[in-house]
Amino acid sequence: MDIRARMLKAAEAQLAASPHGDISTREVCEAVGVGSPVLYRLFGDKSGLLTAVIDHVFERYLSAKRAEPPSDDPVDDLYTAWDNHVAFALRNPTVYRLVYAPSLAEVPAAAEETRQLLYDRLIRCAEAGKLKTTPDEAAQAIMAACIGVALNVLSQPAIYSDPGLSARVRDAILRELMVDAEPKPAKKRTLQVKPVALQLAALIRRAHTPLTTAEAALMLQWLDEIAAADRTDNSRQRGQRTAGAASGSLRPSAS
Repeated sequence: MDIRARMLKAAEAQLAASPHGDISTREVCEAVGVGSPVLYRLFGDKSGLLTAVIDHVFERYLSAKRAEPPSDDPVDDLYTAWDNHVAFALRNPTVYRLVYAPSLAEVPAAAEETRQLLYDRLIRCAEAGKLKTTPDEAAQAIMAACIGVALNVLSQPAIYSDPGLSARVRDAILRELMVDAEPKPAKKRTLQVKPVALQLAALIRRAHTPLTTAEAALMLQWLDEIAAADRTDNSRQRGQRTAGAASGSLRPSAS
């Protein structure tokens, strides 16, 4: 094991034992038997060492995710990805907090790769006609909810003590974002049309078609409008309900 790997191992062990998510560069150097100039040459400074440790820990997690073959059900893969993410957070609480509640000058690259891997899974869901919204919007919702659960469980375990919390939030978020196999009658039209538009747009962007560039751009514009139409309709309906409630509140009361 070379000096850099030994320093990463020493820093990781020190970080895991630290109650405040901090390390001592002096102690890392002493554990490896080198002087501070070696640390500064390899990592730049303490922040660089912390970032390298985070990337080192996350690399073990991400390498397993990269090597994991997708299943036949892209939605089922999302359930698995959520559970694996929370499990990783619970195994590596200090590193996880540094990444997702960062005090570092630069957010480690591991955070972006984690989001990108999720985005790729959501592209598969869109191509299968299982997604109610865009992959980017779905990725934001899933990451915000999953990270929120993990950080709260890590930071306030006495309050967030329900062992079923993660699964309950996971199921609620995915029900909101994924097409229901048996949609309710009131939502049936939206659930049939919008996912098909999203699916076709995802496939056109990935595959060669007989359309010209201009025709493909026009088709994608139409599909995006179809996918966004129900969001506009919902906003209009909410506005009408709000206006109705406001006008009702201004009616004089019977005396």
